[in-house]
Amino acid sequence: MRSITKQGNGGYHLTQSHATPPTTSDQATSRWGGFGYKTQVTGFLVYEQYGLCAYSEIRPDRASIATHIEHVEPKSKNPARTFDYTNLVLSALSNADLKTLNATDVFGGHAKLGQYDSVQFISCLQPGYANHFAYLSNGKVEPAINLNAIDAAKVQYTINLLNLNCPYLVSQRKNWLDELDELIDKHLQNNQSLEHLAAVDLTPTNHTLSQFFTATHQRFGRIAEHLLATQCPELV
Repeated sequence: MRSITKQGNGGYHLTQSHATPPTTSDQATSRWGGFGYKTQVTGFLVYEQYGLCAYSEIRPDRASIATHIEHVEPKSKNPARTFDYTNLVLSALSNADLKTLNATDVFGGHAKLGQYDSVQFISCLQPGYANHFAYLSNGKVEPAINLNAIDAAKVQYTINLLNLNCPYLVSQRKNWLDELDELIDKHLQNNQSLEHLAAVDLTPTNHTLSQFFTATHQRFGRIAEHLLATQCPELV
């Protein structure tokens, strides 16, 4: 799960709403439901997240699924942050998408809902945690093997809360990594540049990234680190 750097304030209307924030859970639900500028806020979030879902790193536009604006700290627990742009990210799946999915395949913000332990949860807005999540060839994600017990427990809590190992995501990740491994093998056999291959999926095109950025980054290891440090330091 890559770290997201917040940019700006989400626009005039969000800022104005945040100037007089809700004070109760009911107010938060009512006022957020009536907020008429979610499309504008979504545009800011898509840009700063390079088109990726904040939690799963799937590309909703390529997967034919929609999105919703997610409150990292649930508005039911902290109504004052309902319109706080530093608490908002874009997560895959809209309410309409939920009607087409099995319950076991609901992930991200719609799996998390109002559950949240600020001590245990690893937020995508916290820097330096991407490599705490290890993406495996079978499509699953688990705590990195070099973590201490406390950090490993936080990663597992976050994976479970967001249902990041739901069958849908596991299948999508496995397919992606299988294709990537096949391309890497072909490039090695043909003495082609792995740096050029890495650049295809790790550098932005029209300010969007390919899906599963962190898993791809881990696959290319030092090649990815050098590529991003020299070409896209903002993604490091």
